[in-house]
Amino acid sequence: MVVTKPLNQVTSGIVFLMGALALIVPSGYSIGPVMLLLLSGLLLVKPLPYKLAPRDLWVIAALSSYGLVVGMFSLLELSTRELDRPVRFLLAVPVLLLILRVPPRLSWLWSGIAVGAIGAGTLAAWQKLIEDVGRADGFLHPIQFGNLSMLLGVLCLAGLGWAAVQRFRYTWMALLLTGALCGMLGSLFSGSRGGWVGLPIIGLVLYRSYGHCFSVRVKLSMVGFVTLLLAALYMLPEVGLQKRVHEAVSDISSYVTGEERDTSLGLRFEMWQGATQLIAERPLLGWGEAGYQAAMHKLGEEGDISLAASTFDHAHNDIIDAFAKRGVFGVAALLCLYLVPLRMFASGLQHSNLEIRALAVAGTLLSVAYIDFGLSQTFFAHNSGAMFYAFWLAVLWGVYSAQSRATRDERHSCST
Repeated sequence: MVVTKPLNQVTSGIVFLMGALALIVPSGYSIGPVMLLLLSGLLLVKPLPYKLAPRDLWVIAALSSYGLVVGMFSLLELSTRELDRPVRFLLAVPVLLLILRVPPRLSWLWSGIAVGAIGAGTLAAWQKLIEDVGRADGFLHPIQFGNLSMLLGVLCLAGLGWAAVQRFRYTWMALLLTGALCGMLGSLFSGSRGGWVGLPIIGLVLYRSYGHCFSVRVKLSMVGFVTLLLAALYMLPEVGLQKRVHEAVSDISSYVTGEERDTSLGLRFEMWQGATQLIAERPLLGWGEAGYQAAMHKLGEEGDISLAASTFDHAHNDIIDAFAKRGVFGVAALLCLYLVPLRMFASGLQHSNLEIRALAVAGTLLSVAYIDFGLSQTFFAHNSGAMFYAFWLAVLWGVYSAQSRATRDERHSCST
């Protein structure tokens, strides 16, 4: 779908900045979303020129239900301080409606993601190799920076389907592959291990979507290249991969033997154990933010969990944290936020149009990656995590739905 209208050019430029600036400037992940939100206010005074499809309403419901449930619990606690993050999910809805009306050009979307991934990897390499920091963090916490850098790299891989059918396909594929490599390096230089756990599932989604496009020889060559690259990165001490793997093995061993509980992974195990006890006591409505912290402190003082683990205000796991603080309503809203978009996007993984399939792959991987990130970090407790998911979901779904509708309209017009 070729877009020439001035407003589409504006949204194209903003979406480019949304990817390109995400991790290379302070609060860069907020710049594009705020600009899109302001633009949506100008356009939403007029109704959409078409009726929203049921699947559009499902995605809007997933965003809205999470924002409303978390916001309601914050208000019940009289804690307006916690309202800012759930409000972001509600504000993503007008942005989604904006993108449905005036979708950006795909070349700007994919190039913005690639530039953002390259920028994140370059910044991480500078911090790690030149400034000699322990863990690259950009302008965020190392875990947030590393996982979001990986996400940008993974989205670059999703865009290869789009690149394959472009006029300058080799140039576009080279740009996206460079972005994928830099995004992954940004994660490695950050030392954020949580994101690595989901790589097999991410690989499975990519294989299911694009695997049949390559010969067996090419597939084996790609597997061999990735294997050699990982082996080389593991052996290079500057990268820090070998050190982080050894630390993980040591943490688990120390925890199992009872030698040490207050390691990076050991503290997580203790937090999960304590939060699970709290869930069993109040499964319906949970403990709330303040109640959770007080109850965890009590578990620490009584020796049920490590005293150090009791000082954290979240459980370092999105699902456990939502369940402990907001009960079944909170965990249901979170699962809807994960699974509804996942189901909607996954239906397009075999789409005959590679441009549309690439968007479906990107949306699917957005949800898959966040489920992975949430296993070892309360990702939505951070502004960067909430902003990234809410507004990239709005953009990717808006473009995917608009492209799918345009393709259906073209087929219908050709058949009549």
